[in-house]
Amino acid sequence: MALLQLDGVSKSFSGVQALHGINLTVEAGEVHALIGENGAGKSTLIKLLGGVYTPDEGTIRFNGEAVHYSSPHEAKLAGIHTLYQEFNLLPQQTVAENIFLGSEPHTRFLPLIDWNKMRSQARDILAMLGLTIDPNQRVCYLSVAEQQMVELAKMMHAQPRLLLMDEPTASLSQREVNALFALIRHARQRGIGIVYISHRLNEIMDIADRATVLRDGRRVITVRVGETTPEQLIRLMLGKAVNSRFSRPARIPGPEMLRVENLTRRAAFQNVSFELHAGEIVGLAGLVGSGRTALVRAIFGLDMPDSGTIYVEQRPVSIRTPRDAVNLGMGLLPEDRHEQALLLDMSTRENISLAKLGQAHSSPIIDMQSEQALADRYIRKLRIKTPSADAKTRFLSGGTQQKIVLSRWLAAHPRILIFDEPTRGIDVGAKIEIYRMMGELAAQGIAILMISSELPEIVGLCDRALVMRSGRLIMTLNREHITEEALLSGAMGDSA
Repeated sequence: MALLQLDGVSKSFSGVQALHGINLTVEAGEVHALIGENGAGKSTLIKLLGGVYTPDEGTIRFNGEAVHYSSPHEAKLAGIHTLYQEFNLLPQQTVAENIFLGSEPHTRFLPLIDWNKMRSQARDILAMLGLTIDPNQRVCYLSVAEQQMVELAKMMHAQPRLLLMDEPTASLSQREVNALFALIRHARQRGIGIVYISHRLNEIMDIADRATVLRDGRRVITVRVGETTPEQLIRLMLGKAVNSRFSRPARIPGPEMLRVENLTRRAAFQNVSFELHAGEIVGLAGLVGSGRTALVRAIFGLDMPDSGTIYVEQRPVSIRTPRDAVNLGMGLLPEDRHEQALLLDMSTRENISLAKLGQAHSSPIIDMQSEQALADRYIRKLRIKTPSADAKTRFLSGGTQQKIVLSRWLAAHPRILIFDEPTRGIDVGAKIEIYRMMGELAAQGIAILMISSELPEIVGLCDRALVMRSGRLIMTLNREHITEEALLSGAMGDSA
């Protein structure tokens, strides 16, 4: 008997059909991946299982019984827990307090919390998961990866039967992903079923037993991961064959477009020097906290460096604000699109045209026709899934929002583009389109600096790679020497 069984499950929102008659089973002790493009229905399905939504049609069976959860709390009581990208932790409370929140042990004769017992049991749970986190440490002082582990420890304490994971590795480095996968394997050995969503096919191939492909809200097929290939999964997701995810011919670099010399921002990075040429794609690799994002923020004027010099087209420049950077021909796709890139209550059209206001708006009165034409062009070019150009950005998927930010900079025609995790939260089909566009931009002479935690992207796309560790640039690799092993070795400290 399957741990979880879905029969003909459907869900619609305001007349838009999100899921069509989904049939699915998950076995105890199985990692079952859900894959598909943005808008395929993966997150909607997770929310149905976790009690956020209720199905319009069909039956969900858990432990052999038909269930109908009206809230996430009901689903948790039944043994179904969801791990989202956004953590559900109390940052000012300790690790132990977060793990036992709502189920604190009490003293034998008085209705008081037994703090010693709680800390001791928390330490045992963390040790069982192979973690060395101090149970007395406040959560706000932990790294993102450590908070992820505390969230998982909290769930394991509740003894779940089914874990739902929606892009759990989006903010983690490869080393931290490996640690999370060790915990997932531990949960699998205990007979816990796991439904796992990820856009990273290498993760699916590594951790999943079976994978179900969704397309346009419909189940396409369920396959055993060990009997398929990433290329076959991509073809199933897109409904067509894809020749190559990476197709970047070797090019001769053009003139120097950007150079930094001994750039330093104390406690973030020290004495970083490199150059970037027209027509190059240069990758910036390193673990989370290595200083990659802090470096590009300083280059773009979001933070002020303490010392060092920035040159644009071989001229020393002063970049004190992002406006200075934009005026010098730079564009930045930041890591956090919600906080740093998008105006969520503005429309798709308005967000796309923000960096090109001078061309789209030729007078104090907005030229709506030009702005609409600009938005329509990039909606088609990047296959942006939006009901219309007037749809509020807040209500679009994460991958669609990322494409809108990219469209904005492409519309502004910069000479230097800085991408900080450009494909985070984007499905495989959209990634392929972005890879192709990056190649086209480089062919047009645009200089591109790209941060990516996905090492295959660095290997497949970049002409050179820079590796940072502990705030220092410790390695520069030419195209022929860029390998995942070399990048990870430098980032983790196995090379000088």
